[in-house]
Amino acid sequence: MRIGIDLGGSKIEGAVMDDTGQLRERLRVPTPQGDYQATLQAIAQLVENLESTTAKGQSIGICTPGAISPANHLLRNANSVCLNGQPVLEDLQQILQRPVRIANDADCFALSEASDGAAAQAHTVFGVIIGTGVGGGIVINGELLSGPNAIAGEWGHNPLPWPTENETPGPDCYCGKQGCIETYLSGPGLSKDHGGNLTARQIVRLDQQGHEGAQTTMQRYYDRMARALASVINVLDPDIIVLGGGLSNIKRLYQTVPELLTRYVFSDVVRTCLMPPKYGDSSGVRGAAWLWR
Repeated sequence: MRIGIDLGGSKIEGAVMDDTGQLRERLRVPTPQGDYQATLQAIAQLVENLESTTAKGQSIGICTPGAISPANHLLRNANSVCLNGQPVLEDLQQILQRPVRIANDADCFALSEASDGAAAQAHTVFGVIIGTGVGGGIVINGELLSGPNAIAGEWGHNPLPWPTENETPGPDCYCGKQGCIETYLSGPGLSKDHGGNLTARQIVRLDQQGHEGAQTTMQRYYDRMARALASVINVLDPDIIVLGGGLSNIKRLYQTVPELLTRYVFSDVVRTCLMPPKYGDSSGVRGAAWLWR
């Protein structure tokens, strides 16, 4: 048995998972807003409640909205800003009185889908999050790749490959640069590309209904997705790419993007499979639990 915790902006979800990947217990509590100490205590209470139904002293993995800096061991890049600059890992290990492993949401998604999800048994897996932001994680032979800078898989903050004249210098990104993949492929990026008056979900619905303007916008989106993923394939050459996040529910992605990849991948054949997730929203807790596989 192992415990996975998904620390989100509005809720904290915890689950007990066995070695076969079956969830034995699952609980959710609201995330204390803007209160770091209260968030730590909520996680500790959630662990206690989960262990009251199973056994004490289980391994604990935590999926966070940011990542631990290898420079100072503090959390960085979390959209729950009260966590940024805090020794989250150290504090949780002290409260829980045991070792804890932490990875960001994209890494946990990739590990979940590579362990027993859509990419189970694949040698090299690239897991993608396309939602409010754009992130990614890499799993090789079942092991999550982190890297010395703790940024493996962060494709969202590379520039959009092979930009057209109308795509340069590109939209401003919160990271301080312009033209990042995230500014094009995220939900807000898709909305802005269409004029900013409709949400990504509304644009997709209009596209499905045959609206000409929405179809044009989505064709740009599919081509940009193909370019962005082709650059990953050219470097990593993964067996499977699994898409997650809200925009992964666009069914046409899995037909149109593979057809476009052949324009950009540096090969005469593209055998990388593009897959929807098996576990979706459950990948946070599952991937966190698999950190101790």
